[in-house]
Amino acid sequence: MIDSDILYQLILANKDKCKGGKVADYIPGLKNANKENFGVCLIDNNNKVSCAGDYEKKFTIQSISKPLILMLAILDNGEDYIFSKIGMEPTGDPFNSIKKLETSLSKPFNPMINAGAIAVSSMIKGSTSENKFNRVLDFIKKISENPNLDYDEDIYMGEKITGNKNRAMAYFMKNDGIIEGDVEEALDIYFKQCSIRVSAFDLAKIGLFLANNGVTSYGERVITEHTAKLIKSLMVTCGMYDGSGEFAVRVGIPAKSGVGGGILSLVPGKMGIGVYGPALDSKGNSIGGYALLEEMSKILSCSIF
Repeated sequence: MIDSDILYQLILANKDKCKGGKVADYIPGLKNANKENFGVCLIDNNNKVSCAGDYEKKFTIQSISKPLILMLAILDNGEDYIFSKIGMEPTGDPFNSIKKLETSLSKPFNPMINAGAIAVSSMIKGSTSENKFNRVLDFIKKISENPNLDYDEDIYMGEKITGNKNRAMAYFMKNDGIIEGDVEEALDIYFKQCSIRVSAFDLAKIGLFLANNGVTSYGERVITEHTAKLIKSLMVTCGMYDGSGEFAVRVGIPAKSGVGGGILSLVPGKMGIGVYGPALDSKGNSIGGYALLEEMSKILSCSIF
């Protein structure tokens, strides 16, 4: 475990890299992020916390919601049903690419790309759209151990207004039977889940939950050990968009990024890690967060390989 002073030095050492990144601007609201913000939080399995920088700054979770909602969908439907409709393979394409839907019989390659995540959102159980999203929100509250989480209404509306490509993917999948329910309802859940506001501290708590194979810090098992390992495996192979392979080589730990600037990461059996830095590289990953995790992995010999 690195103490807060060393984390602060890592923040300082990698902060200049943020200047070379760009905040996401294709969703109204995200472009207002301060690219100078940079924070990190580590929580080990003894609940020791080390933090530095803007670790309490709130931002929208975006694609980091994808492995989280997948856990709930597996609880609702079982693994076999989920993966009869969604694959487990990395794509090598951008997260919002639509081109392989047509060439793969409309089956999304994995749940970490937009098409796969929208399909997963359509599988959440509930009597109404509101009820389904509330189950998503309550689930993320439980595994983050933060009962005060909520979503950002402005970001949600921006997602909904600008989400034409996501809408096209969803209707494509509806046409071929991947999505069985109401398309607009599935999209509404997806846009809201991406708009949930978290901090690097919240991500570290979720990372610790996965590091401990689906058990919260107060001892409640929420998902099976098998499901936790499945989620971590998908994070390794698909979690950093089309930069996942390079990240596995350079950093070597399960991680999931989001264009809001967050990275959820973990060292299995040891710690959860949350990073925030809204300046992104060309693939949509936090440029400072990536560099910090790479350096930290070397210091702690974190790589699982």
